[in-house]
Parts: sequence; structure tokens; C-alpha cells
Amino acid sequence: MQTLSVCSRVLWFAVSLVAFTMGALPLAAQQPAVNRSPPSAPPAPAAQPGGPPPSWQQARPESDEAAKLAPVPALPIATAVDKLPVNKLKLPKNFNIEVYAAGLTNARSLRVDDKGNVFVSTRVLDRIYAVTDKNGKKEVRTLATGLNSPNGIALHNGALYIAEINKISKIENVADKLDNPPKPTVIYDDLPSDAPHGWKFLTVGPDNRLYFNVGAPCNICMPSDRHAQIRRINLDGRDAEVVARGTRQIVGMDWHPTLKQLYFTENQRDWMSEDQPHDKLNRITQPGKDNFGFPYCAGGDIPDPQFGWGHSCDEFTKPLAQLGPHTAPLGMRFYTGKMFPAEYRNAIFVARHGSWNRSKKIGGDVVVARLNPDGTVKSVEPFITGFIVDNNYIGRPVDMEWLKDGSMLLSDDYNGAVYRITYGPQRVSMGR
Repeated sequence: MQTLSVCSRVLWFAVSLVAFTMGALPLAAQQPAVNRSPPSAPPAPAAQPGGPPPSWQQARPESDEAAKLAPVPALPIATAVDKLPVNKLKLPKNFNIEVYAAGLTNARSLRVDDKGNVFVSTRVLDRIYAVTDKNGKKEVRTLATGLNSPNGIALHNGALYIAEINKISKIENVADKLDNPPKPTVIYDDLPSDAPHGWKFLTVGPDNRLYFNVGAPCNICMPSDRHAQIRRINLDGRDAEVVARGTRQIVGMDWHPTLKQLYFTENQRDWMSEDQPHDKLNRITQPGKDNFGFPYCAGGDIPDPQFGWGHSCDEFTKPLAQLGPHTAPLGMRFYTGKMFPAEYRNAIFVARHGSWNRSKKIGGDVVVARLNPDGTVKSVEPFITGFIVDNNYIGRPVDMEWLKDGSMLLSDDYNGAVYRITYGPQRVSMGR
């Protein structure tokens, strides 16, 4: 009996030592999904001789310095997995970043279903990707093509909703149809067809209705009654109504976990100055009544030089926070997972795509907005930095979403990739 007891203790010690040693070693990163044949992005349309200038040039000052500034195109084809810039990105202590999927040219909005399938939209391409797990190995497939700037996607009760410039459609039970996906079924098409700011963001509200933006078709102009607004429709496309006006362009929305109010990022006009106006973080507290100021008030605090005469910014719904001039805040999500420390619970993560309308670029990062109990913003702090090196982009964050384990997925349309951010022991990444 004593010999057996000694042996048992030796075995217990050996098992404990192995467990301790394994716990002290870095966790092996998952193998990323790689699209071996990434599509090429189409070139930006050239201005026609004698025709109108592109919308982004509207109100551009006649100066040599202004003439040097232009929107930053993404790379024409996705960056190879071993060239992605994860080793140059900086995160808070004990946070780690790895490549989740590569070869997704122009990767934009993200959605994750209950089975762990990740859906990825595009804006300058015509397609939706799906990142799936097959026999324990992740793979990239193309779910739909032939779409008109399908930036907005949402999942609800197994259906994937897709927002193009001029229509919204759906694929029912999409997870069961990944091997042979059908053509999306149109549910709503009472939308303008303007390409400038025509791409959409899509979310499902606590009322089980679809919410989406209709952007202003210009840099600065007096929009029609059909533009510069947030609408909602039933899941079958019926009963459309406007829930907010005065919004120039929105590419990120999410719902407060307890207040159930819609928060959204908003991009402000260009060419006012390098340091004004500030882009915004907003929320709707009075559906159907809130007006966020476009085109009369910029950044929440500056009357527009062209349209602001006779108006005060106090007439309009104030932003919760200013997010910097021309920083282009896009995707935003409340954190409701459990992997990250408790201080991040119910905070908002915002992907700032980064400026082009400044000689010195800013943004190009992910920030976290911590909130007060009443939903107002307490602070905005850096979370992921390093996408700008020597005033050039090495990546541009767009949208984020959460996996079941509480880790973050982050899309980068410049490189055509999706990254995964975790908290815990240092991970060994394919890209580091």
C-alpha cells in the first residue's frame, strides 16, 4: 500500500509538472484560412474629360497642397499571408494578434453565425466571402458575386441579409447552403442608386427590424429627402420609416447592450480644413426626431461655411464624442464577451480607417470608448495602433466582430485580411 501511495504521488507530481510546463509555453496560433486565388480589385474610375469631377473633389480648395491629397486606394490584390503587418501592430499588454484569414481582397464588414461561420463583405468588389471550418481546417469560399457594392451584411435567425447600394436582399438558412448558395432574394429596393456614399451598413435591432444608412451623395450638398438618413424596415422589407436625419455617411452601428439604443459612427465633410471638422460617435435617443446636423453643422460644433448660415449647431443632436478630424471611423461594436478583462465589458471598440484629407495622416487604428452608466462617453483611448508608418498606410482597419470565445475579429480592407485578437498567454502567430 505504501509503495502504491508513493507511485501515485510520483505520478501526480509528473502530471502536474507537465501541465504547469504546458501552461507556461506560448499557445500555438490557429492556422489561418487562406484564399489561394484572391480576386483583383477594379481600378478606380477615371474622370471623363470635360465631365464633372469625382464627388470627393467637391469643394476642394484651389491650392497646390490640396491638389496633393486624394483618397487612398486599397491594394489591388490581397496581401500574402506572410507579408501581413501583424508584427508591426501594437496592442495593450497581454493582448495578442494573429492572422485569421487572408486572400479576402477588400475585406469589409464582418458577421459570425451560431456555427462559427464568418461572413465578410466587400465594397469595391461584387462579392461576399465566407470563412468556414471543414474537418477542423478553416477555408475561404465565395458565397455570392455580381453584387453592387455589398458592404452591409447582417445575420438573423439563420438568414444572411445583404445591403447593396440600391437594394437589400437575403439568403435564408445560409449555413446550410454554403456548398451551393442560391442567388439572394430581394426584399427592398426603394433606394437611391448614387455611388458616392451609397454603400451601407446593416444591423438588426432589438425590435427585430433591419436598420441601415442612406448616405449623402456628395462631399457637401443639400441632400434630397431620400438621402442623409437612417431607415428601418421589417425583415420582409415592408413598413419602411426614417428614424434619424442629418447623417452624412455611416459605416458602423451597434446596439447598447442594456439601454438598447442605436449607436453609430459618422464621417464628416472634407476640405473645410486639415483639423476640422471632427468625425463623430452618435446615438439615437429619439427615433424619428433626432437630426444630426448635416449639411448645416459639421462635427457637432461648427456651422458649415456654405449651408450653416442662419443655423446654430444647438438645433441638432449632439455627438457623444468627437473622434478626430478626417479619421474615418467605420465599424464599431460593444464588447459583451468574457475573454477580455472586465474593464472592457460594454465598452465600444471603433475602427478608425484613417484620414486621406490631411497632409499628416491620423487614425488608422482601433480605439476603445468607455462609457458612463447613462451611456455617455467617459473616455476614448487607443487599443490597436501601428497601421500608419512614415505617413503611409500598411493596413486599414474596417470592422470588428466577436467569436464565441470572446476574441475579436478585425477586417483590413487595405490588405484583404481578417485578424484575430485574443487576451492571455503570448501566442505564436503565423504572421509574427
